[in-house]
Amino acid sequence: MKAFTLSRQTGHERPVVIEVPHAGLAIPDDVRAQLRVSRADVMRDADLFVDRLYASATTHGCSLLVSHVSRYVVDLNRAEDDIDRDVVPDHPRPRPTQSRGVVWRTTTTGEPALVAPLPHAQLESRLARYHRPYHAALEAEVDRKRRLFGTVLILCAHSMPSVTRPGAPRRADVVPGSRGGSTTSPRVLDVIDAGFRGAGLSVRHDDPYKGGFTTQKFGRPHDGVHAVQIELNRALYVNERTSEPDDDGFARLTDTLDALLVQLARLDLR
Repeated sequence: MKAFTLSRQTGHERPVVIEVPHAGLAIPDDVRAQLRVSRADVMRDADLFVDRLYASATTHGCSLLVSHVSRYVVDLNRAEDDIDRDVVPDHPRPRPTQSRGVVWRTTTTGEPALVAPLPHAQLESRLARYHRPYHAALEAEVDRKRRLFGTVLILCAHSMPSVTRPGAPRRADVVPGSRGGSTTSPRVLDVIDAGFRGAGLSVRHDDPYKGGFTTQKFGRPHDGVHAVQIELNRALYVNERTSEPDDDGFARLTDTLDALLVQLARLDLR
Protein backbone atom coordinates (compact mmCIF):
# COMPACT_ATOMS: atom_id res chain seq x y z
CA MET A 1 0.00 0.00 0.00
CA LYS A 2 1.27 3.45 -0.90
CA ALA A 3 1.42 5.46 2.32
CA PHE A 4 1.41 8.91 0.73
CA THR A 5 1.60 10.77 -2.56
CA LEU A 6 3.68 13.85 -3.37
CA SER A 7 2.41 15.72 -6.42
CA ARG A 8 4.38 18.60 -7.86
CA GLN A 9 3.31 21.58 -9.91
CA THR A 10 2.01 21.30 -13.44
CA GLY A 11 2.28 25.05 -13.99
CA HIS A 12 4.82 27.70 -13.04
CA GLU A 13 6.35 26.59 -9.75
CA ARG A 14 5.56 28.61 -6.63
CA PRO A 15 7.02 28.52 -3.09
CA VAL A 16 4.01 26.79 -1.52
CA VAL A 17 3.67 23.27 -0.10
CA ILE A 18 0.30 21.90 1.01
CA GLU A 19 0.30 18.90 3.31
CA VAL A 20 -2.81 16.83 4.05
CA PRO A 21 -2.05 14.41 6.90
CA HIS A 22 -5.53 13.29 7.99
CA ALA A 23 -7.69 12.69 4.91
CA GLY A 24 -6.58 9.07 4.51
CA LEU A 25 -8.89 6.17 5.35
CA ALA A 26 -6.67 3.13 4.69
CA ILE A 27 -5.76 0.76 7.52
CA PRO A 28 -3.30 -2.05 6.71
CA ASP A 29 -4.44 -5.52 7.77
CA ASP A 30 -1.78 -5.95 10.45
CA VAL A 31 -2.80 -2.66 12.08
CA ARG A 32 -6.51 -3.36 11.68
CA ALA A 33 -6.10 -6.41 13.94
CA GLN A 34 -4.84 -4.09 16.70
CA LEU A 35 -7.80 -1.67 16.52
CA ARG A 36 -11.32 -1.65 17.95
CA VAL A 37 -12.58 1.21 15.79
CA SER A 38 -15.45 0.94 13.34
CA ARG A 39 -15.67 2.30 9.82
CA ALA A 40 -17.88 5.08 11.23
CA ASP A 41 -15.10 6.01 13.70
CA VAL A 42 -12.54 6.16 10.90
CA MET A 43 -14.79 8.32 8.72
CA ARG A 44 -15.79 10.66 11.56
CA ASP A 45 -12.21 11.23 12.70
CA ALA A 46 -10.74 11.74 9.22
CA ASP A 47 -10.43 15.13 7.56
CA LEU A 48 -12.81 13.89 4.90
CA PHE A 49 -12.11 14.89 1.29
CA VAL A 50 -9.60 17.61 2.19
CA ASP A 51 -7.23 16.07 -0.36
CA ARG A 52 -9.93 16.58 -3.01
CA LEU A 53 -10.55 20.18 -1.94
CA TYR A 54 -6.91 21.00 -2.71
CA ALA A 55 -6.56 18.65 -5.70
CA SER A 56 -5.98 21.50 -8.19
CA ALA A 57 -3.20 23.06 -6.09
CA THR A 58 -0.52 21.77 -8.45
CA THR A 59 -2.01 23.78 -11.31
CA HIS A 60 -1.21 26.90 -9.27
CA GLY A 61 2.44 25.88 -8.85
CA CYS A 62 2.07 24.35 -5.39
CA SER A 63 3.31 20.96 -4.19
CA LEU A 64 0.71 18.68 -2.59
CA LEU A 65 1.58 15.95 -0.06
CA VAL A 66 -1.30 13.63 0.88
CA SER A 67 -1.26 10.75 3.35
CA HIS A 68 -3.44 7.77 2.46
CA VAL A 69 -3.47 6.05 5.85
CA SER A 70 -5.96 6.71 8.63
CA ARG A 71 -4.86 8.71 11.64
CA TYR A 72 -5.75 5.57 13.62
CA VAL A 73 -2.65 4.00 12.10
CA VAL A 74 -0.47 6.92 13.13
CA ASP A 75 -1.25 10.59 13.66
CA LEU A 76 1.06 12.55 11.39
CA ASN A 77 0.31 15.83 13.16
CA ARG A 78 1.92 14.55 16.37
CA ALA A 79 5.57 14.15 17.29
CA GLU A 80 6.73 10.55 17.16
CA ASP A 81 7.53 10.63 20.89
CA ASP A 82 4.03 11.90 21.76
CA ILE A 83 3.15 8.62 23.44
CA ASP A 84 2.34 7.51 26.97
CA ARG A 85 2.80 4.33 28.97
CA ASP A 86 -0.89 3.42 28.69
CA VAL A 87 -0.41 3.02 24.93
CA VAL A 88 3.09 1.50 24.91
CA PRO A 89 3.90 0.04 28.36
CA ASP A 90 7.50 -0.85 27.46
CA HIS A 91 8.32 2.49 25.81
CA PRO A 92 11.76 3.58 27.05
CA ARG A 93 10.85 7.26 27.32
CA PRO A 94 7.06 7.71 27.62
CA ARG A 95 5.75 11.11 28.48
CA PRO A 96 2.48 12.37 29.93
CA THR A 97 0.28 13.18 26.98
CA GLN A 98 -3.29 13.27 25.79
CA SER A 99 -5.21 10.11 24.94
CA ARG A 100 -4.77 10.92 21.25
CA GLY A 101 -1.05 11.22 20.67
CA VAL A 102 0.89 9.76 17.76
CA VAL A 103 -1.16 6.59 18.34
CA TRP A 104 -4.68 7.19 19.59
CA ARG A 105 -5.74 5.41 22.78
CA THR A 106 -9.36 6.56 22.45
CA THR A 107 -11.68 7.75 19.72
CA THR A 108 -13.04 11.29 19.78
CA THR A 109 -16.16 9.90 21.48
CA GLY A 110 -14.01 8.50 24.29
CA GLU A 111 -14.24 4.83 23.35
CA PRO A 112 -11.12 2.61 23.43
CA ALA A 113 -9.35 2.62 20.06
CA LEU A 114 -6.93 -0.24 20.73
CA VAL A 115 -7.58 -3.92 21.37
CA ALA A 116 -4.63 -3.90 23.78
CA PRO A 117 -1.60 -1.72 24.54
CA LEU A 118 1.12 -1.90 21.89
CA PRO A 119 4.57 -3.40 22.32
CA HIS A 120 7.26 -0.84 21.57
CA ALA A 121 8.31 -2.87 18.52
CA GLN A 122 4.85 -2.40 16.97
CA LEU A 123 4.97 1.35 17.55
CA GLU A 124 8.41 1.48 15.95
CA SER A 125 7.07 -0.44 12.95
CA ARG A 126 4.28 2.10 12.42
CA LEU A 127 6.66 5.03 12.81
CA ALA A 128 9.17 3.52 10.37
CA ARG A 129 6.55 2.67 7.74
CA TYR A 130 4.36 5.77 7.88
CA HIS A 131 5.37 8.65 10.15
CA ARG A 132 9.06 9.04 9.34
CA PRO A 133 8.76 8.63 5.54
CA TYR A 134 5.94 11.18 5.38
CA HIS A 135 7.84 13.77 7.39
CA ALA A 136 11.06 13.07 5.52
CA ALA A 137 9.23 13.74 2.24
CA LEU A 138 7.70 16.92 3.65
CA GLU A 139 11.02 18.18 4.96
CA ALA A 140 12.78 17.42 1.68
CA GLU A 141 10.14 19.26 -0.35
CA VAL A 142 10.20 22.24 1.98
CA ASP A 143 14.01 22.39 1.74
CA ARG A 144 13.87 22.10 -2.04
CA LYS A 145 11.42 24.99 -2.33
CA ARG A 146 13.39 27.15 0.07
CA ARG A 147 16.61 26.57 -1.88
CA LEU A 148 14.79 27.47 -5.08
CA PHE A 149 12.95 30.56 -3.85
CA GLY A 150 14.67 31.61 -0.64
CA THR A 151 11.39 31.16 1.22
CA VAL A 152 8.49 28.70 1.44
CA LEU A 153 4.95 28.63 2.80
CA ILE A 154 3.46 25.41 4.20
CA LEU A 155 -0.30 25.10 4.42
CA CYS A 156 -1.25 22.33 6.85
CA ALA A 157 -4.67 21.41 5.46
CA HIS A 158 -7.29 20.03 7.86
CA SER A 159 -11.01 20.01 8.57
CA MET A 160 -12.98 19.99 11.81
CA PRO A 161 -16.44 18.90 12.98
CA SER A 162 -18.93 21.74 12.89
CA VAL A 163 -19.65 21.47 16.62
CA THR A 164 -17.77 20.13 19.63
CA ARG A 165 -20.83 18.13 20.77
CA PRO A 166 -24.52 17.90 19.86
CA GLY A 167 -26.32 21.11 20.75
CA ALA A 168 -23.15 23.17 21.03
CA PRO A 169 -22.75 26.38 19.00
CA ARG A 170 -21.37 25.95 15.51
CA ARG A 171 -17.69 26.66 15.14
CA ALA A 172 -16.31 29.31 12.79
CA ASP A 173 -16.15 28.36 9.13
CA VAL A 174 -12.35 28.64 9.04
CA VAL A 175 -9.75 28.51 11.79
CA PRO A 176 -6.23 29.53 10.71
CA GLY A 177 -3.73 28.32 13.30
CA SER A 178 -0.39 30.10 13.58
CA ARG A 179 0.32 29.82 17.30
CA GLY A 180 -0.46 33.44 17.94
CA GLY A 181 1.05 34.61 14.66
CA SER A 182 4.48 33.17 15.50
CA THR A 183 4.72 30.64 12.65
CA THR A 184 4.19 32.94 9.67
CA SER A 185 4.22 36.52 8.46
CA PRO A 186 1.26 38.80 9.22
CA ARG A 187 0.96 39.28 5.45
CA VAL A 188 0.13 35.60 5.03
CA LEU A 189 -2.54 35.78 7.72
CA ASP A 190 -3.97 38.94 6.18
CA VAL A 191 -4.35 37.26 2.78
CA ILE A 192 -5.93 34.17 4.35
CA ASP A 193 -8.31 36.24 6.45
CA ALA A 194 -9.35 38.48 3.55
CA GLY A 195 -9.73 35.55 1.15
CA PHE A 196 -12.12 33.61 3.33
CA ARG A 197 -14.06 36.63 4.62
CA GLY A 198 -14.43 37.88 1.07
CA ALA A 199 -16.12 34.59 0.24
CA GLY A 200 -18.64 35.19 3.02
CA LEU A 201 -17.06 32.81 5.53
CA SER A 202 -16.45 33.44 9.21
CA VAL A 203 -12.84 33.27 10.44
CA ARG A 204 -11.50 32.79 13.95
CA HIS A 205 -7.74 32.64 14.36
CA ASP A 206 -6.21 30.05 16.71
CA ASP A 207 -9.57 29.11 18.25
CA PRO A 208 -9.87 26.25 18.96
CA TYR A 209 -6.82 25.08 16.97
CA LYS A 210 -3.55 26.97 17.27
CA GLY A 211 -1.58 24.75 14.89
CA GLY A 212 -0.24 21.31 15.68
CA PHE A 213 3.08 19.51 15.48
CA THR A 214 3.83 20.27 11.83
CA THR A 215 2.99 23.97 12.11
CA GLN A 216 5.14 24.33 15.21
CA LYS A 217 8.01 22.27 13.81
CA PHE A 218 8.33 24.07 10.49
CA GLY A 219 7.06 27.57 11.20
CA ARG A 220 10.24 29.68 11.34
CA PRO A 221 9.51 32.94 9.52
CA HIS A 222 12.94 34.35 10.47
CA ASP A 223 14.48 31.45 8.50
CA GLY A 224 12.18 31.90 5.52
CA VAL A 225 9.85 29.00 6.40
CA HIS A 226 6.22 29.97 7.03
CA ALA A 227 3.54 27.56 8.23
CA VAL A 228 -0.20 27.91 8.84
CA GLN A 229 -2.73 25.25 9.80
CA ILE A 230 -6.07 25.73 8.04
CA GLU A 231 -9.09 24.08 9.67
CA LEU A 232 -12.23 24.07 7.52
CA ASN A 233 -15.64 23.55 9.08
CA ARG A 234 -16.77 20.20 7.69
CA ALA A 235 -20.39 21.32 7.44
CA LEU A 236 -19.35 23.66 4.62
CA TYR A 237 -18.86 20.74 2.24
CA VAL A 238 -19.92 17.47 3.90
CA ASN A 239 -23.19 16.02 5.16
CA GLU A 240 -21.90 15.18 8.62
CA ARG A 241 -24.67 12.67 9.23
CA THR A 242 -23.85 10.56 6.17
CA SER A 243 -20.18 11.55 5.61
CA GLU A 244 -21.04 12.21 1.97
CA PRO A 245 -19.85 15.35 0.16
CA ASP A 246 -22.30 18.20 -0.36
CA ASP A 247 -21.78 18.87 -4.05
CA ASP A 248 -22.75 22.55 -4.03
CA GLY A 249 -20.82 23.35 -0.88
CA PHE A 250 -17.85 21.37 -2.13
CA ALA A 251 -17.75 23.32 -5.38
CA ARG A 252 -18.02 26.68 -3.62
CA LEU A 253 -15.27 25.86 -1.14
CA THR A 254 -12.99 24.52 -3.87
CA ASP A 255 -13.39 27.77 -5.80
CA THR A 256 -12.59 29.77 -2.65
CA LEU A 257 -9.47 27.71 -1.97
CA ASP A 258 -8.29 27.99 -5.57
CA ALA A 259 -8.60 31.78 -5.44
CA LEU A 260 -6.77 31.88 -2.11
CA LEU A 261 -3.90 29.74 -3.40
CA VAL A 262 -3.43 32.10 -6.33
CA GLN A 263 -3.08 35.01 -3.89
CA LEU A 264 -0.75 33.17 -1.53
CA ALA A 265 1.44 31.90 -4.36
CA ARG A 266 2.05 35.47 -5.49
CA LEU A 267 3.23 36.70 -2.08
CA ASP A 268 6.89 37.68 -1.90
CA LEU A 269 7.96 36.66 1.61
CA ARG A 270 11.70 37.17 1.16
